[in-house]
Amino acid sequence: MNPTIERLKLIFLGIFAVANVAILVWTVGWAMPEQKCLEGHKWWDPYSRVCAQPILTSDVTGRLITDPAAKAAALKAIGREPPPAPGRQKP
Repeated sequence: MNPTIERLKLIFLGIFAVANVAILVWTVGWAMPEQKCLEGHKWWDPYSRVCAQPILTSDVTGRLITDPAAKAAALKAIGREPPPAPGRQKP
């Protein structure tokens, strides 16, 4: 066989192998952690690859949210379940 064709074949196989390894590293190192973080209702920072737990401002400051609808919306936004209403039991 022509040596040029053999050399080109090896070059293309090498490029293919490097591309597959790069895709595997990206998937395992960036895509899968991001997916797990977002499924857990947390915040994903793609630059530093950090999964952060969101917290309510009222948890830090001690100021309470007095409006029940606003508190339920805030808890839902960060992935927490609102507490059951008094007198109602969760099934």
